Amino acid sequence: MPHCRFAGGEDTAHLEEIKDMTEKNKLWHKNVSVHEEIDRFTVGMDRQLDLSLAKYDVLGSLAHIRMLESIDLLEPVELETLSVALSKIYNEIETGNFAIEEGVEDVHSQVELMLTNKLGDIGKKIHSGRSRNDQVLLDLKLFMRAEVFEIAELIQKLFDRLIALSDRHKDVLLPGYTHLQVAMPSSFGLWFGAYAESLADDLAILKSAYDIVNRNPLGSAAGYGSSFPLNRQMTTDLLGFESMNYNVVYAQMGRGKAEKILANSMATIAETIGKFAMDICLYMGQNHGFISFPDEYTTGSSIMPHKKNPDVFELIRARSNKIKALPNEIAMITANLPSGYHRDLQMIKENFMPAFVNLKECLHMTWFMLQKIRVKNDILKDEKYKYLFSVEIVNQLVLEGMPFRDAYVEVGRRIEKGDFAIPDHLDHTHEGSLGNLCNKEIERRFRSIRKGFETQQEEIGLKYSMLLKTGNSLPA
Repeated sequence: MPHCRFAGGEDTAHLEEIKDMTEKNKLWHKNVSVHEEIDRFTVGMDRQLDLSLAKYDVLGSLAHIRMLESIDLLEPVELETLSVALSKIYNEIETGNFAIEEGVEDVHSQVELMLTNKLGDIGKKIHSGRSRNDQVLLDLKLFMRAEVFEIAELIQKLFDRLIALSDRHKDVLLPGYTHLQVAMPSSFGLWFGAYAESLADDLAILKSAYDIVNRNPLGSAAGYGSSFPLNRQMTTDLLGFESMNYNVVYAQMGRGKAEKILANSMATIAETIGKFAMDICLYMGQNHGFISFPDEYTTGSSIMPHKKNPDVFELIRARSNKIKALPNEIAMITANLPSGYHRDLQMIKENFMPAFVNLKECLHMTWFMLQKIRVKNDILKDEKYKYLFSVEIVNQLVLEGMPFRDAYVEVGRRIEKGDFAIPDHLDHTHEGSLGNLCNKEIERRFRSIRKGFETQQEEIGLKYSMLLKTGNSLPA
């Protein structure tokens, strides 16, 4: 594995010397060497997963050292030196030149090792007033915020496509089903629009989860605070949090809870796109034939030349179900834990962090496939859909003065005798119906929720830029 070093930094031989001292690369190292099997088992997948947390660890450290300087635990010149070094590490991460070395336990240890290797005693001061506990809590919160913003952007893209398809095909009729039986007339306008409005609700739930995530745990240390006069409001402001987790015990208890709340919101999104994927799989089948895709958007069979399989949507359906299981997986890990930190919490990362990639790919692929969806016209002209219009005739008789129950019996009699006739037009005008989709109203609600994300994302981006600009503008 390549070494992580600053441009123009320490020579390779020196880094090898540091690397050999594996026990001293642990933030909790004292004088006892841990057996290698214990080390392997307890570190688990942290070294791989922590690469996704690396830039957030640096951003958190940039805020933390500014706070340390403000309470006289760092000299101004030390702040400048550390800020420059951390900004260089951030640039290495962004350009893909960062790795967690063999013998280094996690990203927190790697960053501190690099600073100490480069700066000596100044690098050792960075951990004052914090623990790995609140450090990883902070990294996860910053990671979750960034992932939520990306998910919100992908939801918007899919929402816009669904609304556009709803408007384009608003007059193309489609069978509606209850109990998987032909029920009443629907339309592609209603079908696409239904999933668009579902995404609006999903976005609202995601925003609620974001509000729980967007609270600063830094300064809670191991879960019981610090005897240093930390300025927790300062780091809260520097990192763009809405507020802090005020109670230090609750800040630590919040690990697992925040992930589960966010996982629940991800599960609602997965529920929407998974159900949509199931509809697609049904509607593509020869027994329905309502929609189709170009050959290059489908897959074939190894022995049946006629097959055009909806593999993309089948995988979206399966992946969605996997995401829907995530909240329960987290709940099972945290189910019997008392307050305080426990190593069990480390296990949450292994299922939780990869789920974001999974969900984002599902959202992207649903959007991607819909650019080439083909909708069949005149579906309801098929004789088998004749009785979809039974309610239309019942309602017509009611409008002519017949009591509803009598009209119901009369239409049933006509169907039994075989003299049921299809109406010559449909007259649906109420809000949200075939003739009045209310897409503008759905869009208006969605945009209102989305605006909250965009404002937050812009503000946080400016906060991060200020932290990094401080480091990059200081003398090397």
